[in-house]
Amino acid sequence: MKELLTIIAQGLVEEPDAVNVTVDEPGEDGVTVYHLHVAEKDMGRVIGKQGRIAKAIRTVMRAASTRSNSKISVEID
Repeated sequence: MKELLTIIAQGLVEEPDAVNVTVDEPGEDGVTVYHLHVAEKDMGRVIGKQGRIAKAIRTVMRAASTRSNSKISVEID
């Protein structure tokens, strides 16, 4: 899952080397949180107009997580 998020983000930004994904352990509710860090100037590219790209990233990740029977959340930091 971490690799999928990294590949998606690297395809969107101008500085793919600055993409970093950290993973929190599942909480009490069983949700694993993925934190996406990108360069400051690439933040707009990852979020998109009115958050559309960020929403699409979260949708793709949620769909991929259903195959492994896990719950995830993506936060863009």
